[in-house]
Amino acid sequence: MSLFAIADTHLSLGTDKPMDVFHGWDNYVERLEKNWRALVSPEDTVVIAGDVSWAMALPETAADFAFLHSLPGKKLLFKGNHDYWWTTRRKMDDFLRQQGFDSLRIVHNSAEVAGDFAVCGTRGWFYDAEEDADRKVLLREVGRLNRSIDEAERTGKEPVVFLHYPPVMGEAECPEILDVLRQRGIRRCYYGHIHGPAARKIPARTVDGVTLRLISCDAVGFMPVLVR
Repeated sequence: MSLFAIADTHLSLGTDKPMDVFHGWDNYVERLEKNWRALVSPEDTVVIAGDVSWAMALPETAADFAFLHSLPGKKLLFKGNHDYWWTTRRKMDDFLRQQGFDSLRIVHNSAEVAGDFAVCGTRGWFYDAEEDADRKVLLREVGRLNRSIDEAERTGKEPVVFLHYPPVMGEAECPEILDVLRQRGIRRCYYGHIHGPAARKIPARTVDGVTLRLISCDAVGFMPVLVR
């Protein structure tokens, strides 16, 4: 059993928001499917770290989720800044169950075991949050990250953190998120959100013992990244 990860699938099979209009995203659904099927086995797990679907409401995700469900492996979904369909945990779990999407699971204030790892994390927030409203959201995300790591530690497995927003961007850092990663002894953190030609040039880096890696779709060539 292997654990893979990717972010920013930006699916729009049930809505009119194709990503093909952006440079480098031509035929991205076909490319993602081809790469996924070449790498991932039914017993594997794939984390999608936010911006899963362009749907504006949960029912509109049906076509996108059906596509993901058709792919091999268990899929763990995190929230991104464009996941407007995201609602309460109960509503999302009920929807997945009613639609028969039993290979998809939501990670929200929770953790999921995948082999030797416990998958945990949250959306995160801007590294330069200074306005009161932004600070409030950031501190809420810090609380959710801690709760998710708590759940991961209860499994007895090594916690691996997934965020949507980058905890470090160039020389800028989000100290509140990084402090949690340091204090909780997290060794691996994967994130998305960053796109464009420059994204492919952002290397994995280690900050105070925490290895950080960008996994947005276009940054990794629409190919799930092997975590283990």
